[in-house]
Amino acid sequence: MSPWYGNRRRSCYFCEQNIDHVDYKEVDTLRQFLTDRGKIRSRRQTSTCAQHQRQLARAVKRARHLALLPFVG
Repeated sequence: MSPWYGNRRRSCYFCEQNIDHVDYKEVDTLRQFLTDRGKIRSRRQTSTCAQHQRQLARAVKRARHLALLPFVG
């Protein structure tokens, strides 16, 4: 492997912003983590930590149930 392609880990968005709990009412924030078809992006794509990824999935599902987010894009 070349030295120019170092293993730099991307940090979690929620950890950087010091957000300890992902809120389902913050629809604009949740939309960043959805695809154009409405699917939840994976941890590899969003670089969130495991704890925040679980909270994110729970928040998206609650927002969908309350019709704040669409089920389909």
